[in-house]
Amino acid sequence: MLEAKVDTFVTTELQNFQRILSLNDVEESEAQRTEEHEREDEGSREAFLKFTLSMLRSMKEHELADCLQTRTIVPTCQSRLKSSLKQKFGCIFEGIPMAGKPSLLNDIYTELYISEGGSGMINDEHEIRQIESSFRQTSGQDIQINYEDIFHPSCDRPVRTVLTKGVAGIGKTVLTRKFTLDWAEDKTNRSIHFTFPFTFRELNVLKEKEYSLIKLLHLFFVDIKEAEICNFDDFAVVFILDGLDECRLPLDFYNNKTLSDVTQPAAVDVLLTNLICGNLLPSARLWITTRPAAASVLPAQWVDRVTEVRGFTDTQKMDYFKKRFKKEEQAERIIAHIKQSRSIHIMCHIPIFCWITASVLEPVLRSDKKAALPKTLTEMYIYFLLVELKLMNEKLNRPETDTLWNTQTCETTMALGKLAFDQLQKGNLIFYESDLIESKINTSEASLYSGLFTQIFKEECGLFLQKVFCFVHLSIQEFLAALYVFVTFFNTGVNVLSEPQLRSLSWSELFNFQSKEQMFFKSAVKMALKSQNGHLDLFLRFLLGLSLKSSHVPLQGLLKLAEPGSYDNSETVQYIKQKIQENPSPERCINLFHSLYELKDISLVEEIQQCLSLGRLSTDKLSPAQWSALVFLLSSEKDMEVFDLRKYSASEKGLLRLLPVLHISKTAVLSDCNLSDRSCEALVSVLTLKTSSLRVLDLSNNSLMDSELSGCQVTEEGCAALAHALSCNPCHLKELDLSYNYPGDLGTKQLMAALDDPRLQLTTLRYGDRIRDACELMLDPNTANNNLALSEDNRRVTLVQRAQPYPDHPHRFGHWNQVMCKEGLTGRCYWEVDCEGWVNIGVAYKRIKRKGQDDDSWIGQNDASWSLVCHDKFSASHKNQRIVIPMQPSGGSSRVAVYLDWHAGALSFYRVSSNALVHIHTFHSTFTEPLYPAFGFVLSSESSLSLCQM
Repeated sequence: MLEAKVDTFVTTELQNFQRILSLNDVEESEAQRTEEHEREDEGSREAFLKFTLSMLRSMKEHELADCLQTRTIVPTCQSRLKSSLKQKFGCIFEGIPMAGKPSLLNDIYTELYISEGGSGMINDEHEIRQIESSFRQTSGQDIQINYEDIFHPSCDRPVRTVLTKGVAGIGKTVLTRKFTLDWAEDKTNRSIHFTFPFTFRELNVLKEKEYSLIKLLHLFFVDIKEAEICNFDDFAVVFILDGLDECRLPLDFYNNKTLSDVTQPAAVDVLLTNLICGNLLPSARLWITTRPAAASVLPAQWVDRVTEVRGFTDTQKMDYFKKRFKKEEQAERIIAHIKQSRSIHIMCHIPIFCWITASVLEPVLRSDKKAALPKTLTEMYIYFLLVELKLMNEKLNRPETDTLWNTQTCETTMALGKLAFDQLQKGNLIFYESDLIESKINTSEASLYSGLFTQIFKEECGLFLQKVFCFVHLSIQEFLAALYVFVTFFNTGVNVLSEPQLRSLSWSELFNFQSKEQMFFKSAVKMALKSQNGHLDLFLRFLLGLSLKSSHVPLQGLLKLAEPGSYDNSETVQYIKQKIQENPSPERCINLFHSLYELKDISLVEEIQQCLSLGRLSTDKLSPAQWSALVFLLSSEKDMEVFDLRKYSASEKGLLRLLPVLHISKTAVLSDCNLSDRSCEALVSVLTLKTSSLRVLDLSNNSLMDSELSGCQVTEEGCAALAHALSCNPCHLKELDLSYNYPGDLGTKQLMAALDDPRLQLTTLRYGDRIRDACELMLDPNTANNNLALSEDNRRVTLVQRAQPYPDHPHRFGHWNQVMCKEGLTGRCYWEVDCEGWVNIGVAYKRIKRKGQDDDSWIGQNDASWSLVCHDKFSASHKNQRIVIPMQPSGGSSRVAVYLDWHAGALSFYRVSSNALVHIHTFHSTFTEPLYPAFGFVLSSESSLSLCQM
């Protein structure tokens, strides 16, 4: 009797579940339904049936009777969970919770640029640097993915755990909320039965508690508890763990005990490590988000996919402002304005900074269409502060005529500024009540700060009402810290930076009658330069920007200056230029240029711009400061498709100076630049930064040897090592050119395996020994001078004293002892010659002069030919310009190799030794006609030449 009831119940509930699935698709016609949806539904039905049967059969008789009576089952639980999540995530406050009126997430959500790739390696660079790097790297070569496809299989492999990186404010949390909301609204991922979003902030407060995984779910999700669901093995479940960088749990993956029972209690730390490792609910999928600096907390072996949120592209910025302002004219004016400031344009890569920008510019545009808009980052943040002051006064019901700066707003601003500065020095971005007390903030009034400075300071209540505080974005904390330091100094004369810094100043700096203002700003510059990872870069920019008169005017009332702008910052400008001249690291120089921009001084950059525009840039005469300006100017370009070192300085010095530009370039041409192993060490630093844009690297015609895996003269051992390195550390490299090397059987086999490795993005591999693209050549008797004797089937030529009885021919060289080959070459061609004595080896257009005694018909002395003279030394010639090569030929006879890449405009000569090619010289030209190998001799020597059979 009971079994019959069970069967009837299961049938009925399965029909109910089918009805729910059909309701999810109410807007889809039968013709619109896809095969994927049908498979998802079938999987859902099967999983539901298995779960229902297992649950019912495990019940005792009285429990089963209750279940049959109440009819509480999974579809109802799932429906309630989705309803709760829609209520929780359907609305969002831009900036922070409790800040004014919420908006519907679906109304304001703007697509973000998400790329696949990278690693979980630590990145402790300042996030502003990472933003600037990311700003230049949203290229078509990235693998872009959609958030709803985050768990789609990668390279035919299932994806269980996804790690998503991104700097603060870039949109990671909003992204996970959008994913959850879309699932709850049955828009995407219908094959997922349950989605459980957590934040590490919420989990932190459970640090001393013990729960089973099931009890933890019951604690956070009441609908699961009420349904008494205790088994998820047969369901598709997604756990979202947002904010790994905010985790205060140990997460000891290597020493925590192993746990596989979802009903066994353990510390939350143990639950999380076992969930991530797959011991608990191995069928569940996990999405973990983090700021880059904390990515290494998660062992790489437990991550199946790494993605990065890059923020907004230029198009997405426009979409955001159109949604915010509705009027396209206003949105276009904002976009046009932010493009005028490099710092503001880069920061608008971050969605939350777009919100800050909109908060500042919206009231300005509404009141006065012709009003001046903030031009520097500092001005933008000052006006943002004023917007918040106005909101604060409105909440306090102060009259509009009242000054923005009153006792309460001044005290609140300085209190928050002190907190920001103290915590910045400690490296804290999240703080608690004890931190507020230390900064003399009354914790009982913390909610008042949240209510007044709603969009600067926020308060979140997790479980058990433990309050967690942070600034909306790191840049706001840095601005308020700089404002506190600046106002404290100019209002009271106290330099809060001075105590640790005065010890680092020289006696000449201490006693050269510098003003206290000069000492103040110098101490700030020195402090920022000493920061290894640039964590004070933005703080310095703000502090210097506050010294301008344009910054003083809106701060009158907080800033007690007798006259706005009375401080002369010209000394500070010169001091920064001096530090640039001293040539610290490129990253430090770039930040110092940004600092000069905040001071509205762009003189160094303008000097270089003028030289470039006039074509008068001579890098031999550049000072270190001008080199730095060139780096800053070139690295300001968003998309540098090709960086050709030869345009600036075809030398190792030039490469080392311009290395940051290489980092942001997609293609780097470093061929024929006399690079050594020192250059390779520098290149390694670029290739092992994970944010590098570099996709193609041309190092041809540099004698770098095997020790550096350079792709020049690489042997079997070097190629095998390169293939091993690629397989152990998959990267973004798409094209690898190892032509004209010596990979051997082992190297070739391993390189081909690398090409087939699905983990690599390698799409093009060129490899082979020095005979690859070899061409068979024959001398043309109709071109040979009468003093040249041809033999060995016209493959050998010898200079002789007796004139040869050649018939007259219009192509024959008359005065000069020269001969050309029959074949006109284009494309890639390689040949070798054995030569004795004095020999001129080259190529020429067919139109080269054949008669006459002038030099214009000698190979290398005109615009129609290029040549290399081999005698007691090498010399290269073209257009009657001769370059002596500091390399000795090998005795009286030598073998020379020639490689022509006609389309690339490169003609290279090599000395051939027993096991290597030694680069001699490369010509770079734009070839317009087929090129014919040509050879010349002088009468005063015993000379000959043979074309080698390849």
